[in-house]
Amino acid sequence: MNLNKTGTHLFQGNEAVVEAAILSGCRFFAGYPITPSTEIAELMAVELPKVGGRFIQMEDEIGSMGAVIGASLTGTKAMTATSGPGFSLKQENIGYASFTETPVVVVNVQRVGPSTGMPTAPSQGDVMQARWGTHGDHPVVAIAPGSVAEAYTATIRAFSISEFLRVPVILLLDEVIGHMREGVSVEDVQAVEHLERKRPKGSKSDFRPYRDDGSGVPPMANFGDGYRFHVTGLFHDERGYPDLSPEWARTLMKRLMGKLDAHRDVHEWVEETETDDAEILIVSYGSPAQAATSALRQARAEGLRVGQFRVVTVWPFPEDALAKYKGQVRAVLVPEMNLGQLRLEVERVMGDAAPVLGLHRADGELFKPAEILEKIREVD
Repeated sequence: MNLNKTGTHLFQGNEAVVEAAILSGCRFFAGYPITPSTEIAELMAVELPKVGGRFIQMEDEIGSMGAVIGASLTGTKAMTATSGPGFSLKQENIGYASFTETPVVVVNVQRVGPSTGMPTAPSQGDVMQARWGTHGDHPVVAIAPGSVAEAYTATIRAFSISEFLRVPVILLLDEVIGHMREGVSVEDVQAVEHLERKRPKGSKSDFRPYRDDGSGVPPMANFGDGYRFHVTGLFHDERGYPDLSPEWARTLMKRLMGKLDAHRDVHEWVEETETDDAEILIVSYGSPAQAATSALRQARAEGLRVGQFRVVTVWPFPEDALAKYKGQVRAVLVPEMNLGQLRLEVERVMGDAAPVLGLHRADGELFKPAEILEKIREVD
């Protein structure tokens, strides 16, 4: 591990996630090996014991998700990692973590699906599943880093968001980001702010685990610290005990979903390049953003007014940040390694203001800058 070193180091994406997780204070990992995320479990098994943490290889992905929820409830920062079918198996317990407001980080190194698909090929096919994979409306944040260096900082931010907002945060890497190697500046990473979960103050006898303190995010006590704390997947009152009345259900759901809107400054993350005078806007995320950036530079060299709106936090979708281009651009291009998942959100935001054109592939291949540039020329 290189946590105490300075300078720039060559990290694999999955390795960067592990280093950043431990730097963020993660001390528990439960998981199950699955390509192409297996290196995360392997490295966690080696490194966590060195810092007093615990690694458990569970019997399956369902148990893995349950174990990290249990660890988090004791006050321990916890993470799990998976890919493809494993992410599907985690969904029920991701919903449980959302509803019980238990902070957890879930890394999903995406591969081509459906089913077993192509275990060693990159995809962005789990974007909608990250938001809607579990049943019911539920609060969740999903982050899609576009490089190894960003995977490092995104992991730190994932823990901060999860702890501060008491939500599951999903890191949506893909096989390419997970396995390629890039230089990472340790100084840049160490400058990323760490946010922690809010702790209760005052009398233990007066503690209510789901009482809103005005921020939308109740303070969280640790199991075993003497606070009365009941956890259930049923609709629950401020004490955590079941309350299935429609009136309370409305109150609880309004707070759960409202805390994401109230704290967009904590989770919203976009990057805008050459957008001030852009007439054609590329909306990108994940590894295709690197090809899009190269295509943008070539297009600019040809005199084409092209800008890039790169989405890092894909959920909640940064609709207000994108909507400001509705009266400016005459076309939007969305390259993604699926058949048009995030494009649907872009279309919803842009409406009739500009046509939204998809550039899609689900064949396990990366985009080449020339493909995106050709599409830009067609629009122009």
